[in-house]
Amino acid sequence: MLLPVTDARAAAERVCREERAAVLASLLRRVRDFEAAEDALHDAFVQALATWPERGVPDRPGAWLLTTATNRATDAARRRTTHAAALADLSQRSRAPEGDPNEASDVEDDRLRLIFTCCHPALDLESRVALTLQAVGGLNAAEIARAMLVTEAAMAQRLVRVKRKIRDAGIPYEVPAPEARRERLDGVREVVYLIFNEGHQATTSDALHRVELAEEAIRLARLLRDLVPGDPECGGLLALLLVTDARRGGRLGPDGELVPLDEQDRARWDASRIRDGVAVLDEAMRLGRPGPYQIQAAISALHSQAPSWERTDWRQITALYDALLRHDASPVVELNRAVAVSMASGPEAGLALLARLAAVPSFAGYQPFHAARADLLRRAGRSADAAASYERAIELSRNGAERRFLARRRDAVRRSSDAAADPGATGS
Repeated sequence: MLLPVTDARAAAERVCREERAAVLASLLRRVRDFEAAEDALHDAFVQALATWPERGVPDRPGAWLLTTATNRATDAARRRTTHAAALADLSQRSRAPEGDPNEASDVEDDRLRLIFTCCHPALDLESRVALTLQAVGGLNAAEIARAMLVTEAAMAQRLVRVKRKIRDAGIPYEVPAPEARRERLDGVREVVYLIFNEGHQATTSDALHRVELAEEAIRLARLLRDLVPGDPECGGLLALLLVTDARRGGRLGPDGELVPLDEQDRARWDASRIRDGVAVLDEAMRLGRPGPYQIQAAISALHSQAPSWERTDWRQITALYDALLRHDASPVVELNRAVAVSMASGPEAGLALLARLAAVPSFAGYQPFHAARADLLRRAGRSADAAASYERAIELSRNGAERRFLARRRDAVRRSSDAAADPGATGS
C-alpha cells in the first residue's frame, strides 16, 4: 500500500525516533567512523522520504535504513579513497554477519557496545557523556548543552572533536574484556542516567516526557546490571530509574498539564514498577557497598512508598542527602537537600541554605534553582519575591508543560501579592 508524502514522512520520522540508535549502532559496527555513519544514515533517511511514497514503507524499515546507509557509506568510502585495501576492508565489514566471531561479545546488543565505545577512558568524561547522549539517546547539541550547563556552540564543537578523536585514535567499537569494564562504568552509568533524565523531563519539548528515552534508559540499565552483576551501583542505577519512572502516570493531569508531587494522585503510580525497583535496590544494598545511585534510589523509594505527601519521611530523606553529599559534594545535591530541609523544618530553613547556593556561578542560569527558590518563597508567604523567582525560572525553561505550570504558580502569587497590597481590591 502506497502512502501519501505526508504519511511517508511521518513514518520516516517515527523510525528515526524509535530505531535511530539501533540502526546507528549496527552501522558503526561496519563503518567504524561516527561522522561517516551519521552522514550515511542521514542520506538513508533522505532516500526514504523520496522512495517510500512511491514504493510503500518496507515491512522492516529499520533494516531497510541499515542496508541503505551501509551502501551509502561504502559508496562514500569509494569516493574518498582509491586505496584498494581500505575499500576492501570496509566492504568486508559491511558484509560481515551479525554473528561474526571476530566481534564476539557476551553482550549481544549493539547499543550497549556503542555506549562502551563512547565511554572509552581515552575520552574525557564530559565528552563521553555528550557523545553517548547524541549517538544512543538521539539528543541534539542544544539539549545536551542544557543538560550539561554549557553553551550550544561549545557542545557542538566538543561533539565534532570527540568523533574525530575516536576515528583518528582507532578506538575499538566493542564491549571491553571484563577486567577493563570497571574503569568505564562510572561514565556508562552517568550516560544512562542522563538519558533517563531527558526522558523523564524533556529539555526542549511541549510535552513533559520523552517516554521512548526513559524506557531505553531502563532497558540499558537492565543490560548493564546483567553485564556486571556484582556491582551494586549498577543495581542502584536500575532501581533509581524504576522507582522514579513509576510516578510518571501521576505527573500529568487530565488536561496534560504538569502536576507537582504534593498534588499527584498516587493511585496513578505504577505499583508494580515500584515493587520491582525496591526489590532491585534491596538486592544491591545486600552487597554492602552503598554508593550514590543506591542512595538516590533510596530517596526516590521513600517518595514512591509514602502513603501521602504529608506522611513522607522528610527527615530520613534529609539524612540520605547528607550521605549522598559524602559521595558527591555538588551544588545540585545541596540544592535537593535544601528542598528536603524545607519540608522537614520549614521554608525559611531551606531558603537560608539556598542563599548560600546563590553564589554558585552556574546557578545564575540553572532553572531548577530558581524554580525551587520560587516555591520556597511561595510557601513562606513572600509572594512578590516568589513571583520574581518564578519569572526567572520561566525564562530559563524550554519545556512547554513546565513553563505553563510555573506561569500558573507565578500568576497565583502575583494575585496574592496584589491582594496583600490592596486588601479592599478583592472585597465585595
